[in-house]
Amino acid sequence: MEKQKSNSSLKAVIIILSILLVGSLAWMYKMSTDSEKTEKTLLTEKDQLIEDLKAQKASYDAAIADNTGLKGDLEAERAKIVELLAEVEKSKGDAKSLQKYKNLYIKLKRDHDQLIADNNKLKEENGVLTTQRDSTRGALDESKRFNDTLSVQNEKLSKTVEKAQKLSIVNLHTQPYKERSSGKLIQTDKARRVDVIKISFTIASNEVAPTGDKSYYVQVIDPKNNVAGEKKTEAFDGYSLTYSFITTASYQGKTLDVNETIKGQDFEKGLYTVNVFDKGTLVANTTFTLK
Repeated sequence: MEKQKSNSSLKAVIIILSILLVGSLAWMYKMSTDSEKTEKTLLTEKDQLIEDLKAQKASYDAAIADNTGLKGDLEAERAKIVELLAEVEKSKGDAKSLQKYKNLYIKLKRDHDQLIADNNKLKEENGVLTTQRDSTRGALDESKRFNDTLSVQNEKLSKTVEKAQKLSIVNLHTQPYKERSSGKLIQTDKARRVDVIKISFTIASNEVAPTGDKSYYVQVIDPKNNVAGEKKTEAFDGYSLTYSFITTASYQGKTLDVNETIKGQDFEKGLYTVNVFDKGTLVANTTFTLK
């Protein structure tokens, strides 16, 4: 009987130990499985944190490219992201370190979101200012073009008015004479007999021309290309004019005849040219021949 009791007790102990062993193995398996799950979870969280940090860096890169007034602040915050990203990538991914990096990331993200919002607002304001500037510049350019056009028109109008105010010389005529002792003039075309040349022309009527004294330079050129008469010289805008005489007439807005004479002796045979100048501008000319 005692032997049977002893065997029963031994079996009970073996059963209990077996149960404890199975339970221990089950607990160890569970702990191993949980550890693997935890490690996988931590690795996943580390990878996600790295991706989030890279996304923030890319966001900063794009904002910096906008070249707004916040460029310096954006570059400083991006440097913080780059530094944290490098630490996370080198870390072993343990729970304590990962939690610390997550906390830093959360703070940097708040700063990121605010700074990006400020940058976008500034970019928008800059865009509005640029549009206004371009609009103003366009208006100024248009105004300048209008003013330039107006200046050209005014200049053309001024030249037109100036041209319209010019007096016209018509009916330029020359006639050589022999002057007798009595003062009587006898027409002749014989060079050896000529001692007076009469030059006449008409100032045509011009209602828009100003009235007053009008002076004209008369030039008589002989066949040898010499200027007869006073042979004085006047300069006009770099151009020198040698003339025979000046005639001045009082123009009062109506047709006016002008008559002048030039005296001389030993006139050459050949073709003579008579030019009439309004200052430096030739306004009439004619020729005559002495035999």
